[in-house]
Amino acid sequence: MASIRSKVRDLTQPRQVGRPFEAVVEQLNPVLRGWGTYFCQGNSSKKFGAIDSYVHERMAKLASRKYGLSGFNWIDRFTWEWLGNLGIYRLSGTIRYPTAHA
Repeated sequence: MASIRSKVRDLTQPRQVGRPFEAVVEQLNPVLRGWGTYFCQGNSSKKFGAIDSYVHERMAKLASRKYGLSGFNWIDRFTWEWLGNLGIYRLSGTIRYPTAHA
């Protein structure tokens, strides 16, 4: 978990404010997709949800900085729908559980 969080943190640092969101998403999606593909087997739904929430928080804070907004109400301003419209890859719902062999 620490490695994916540090990669997301690096890609959403305040220095990225001047770049368009499409460029940030273009760099972030392969990292999320690769990590999710590697860990998609087994019981990792809580971890995937935690990473999705972390990505949401980082992108919302980046948007707040970009648009000069302050305060902690980023969760109301930048919803999951906003994140989906950006095209961010979500890890939740991508887990494949092994089938039983009788």
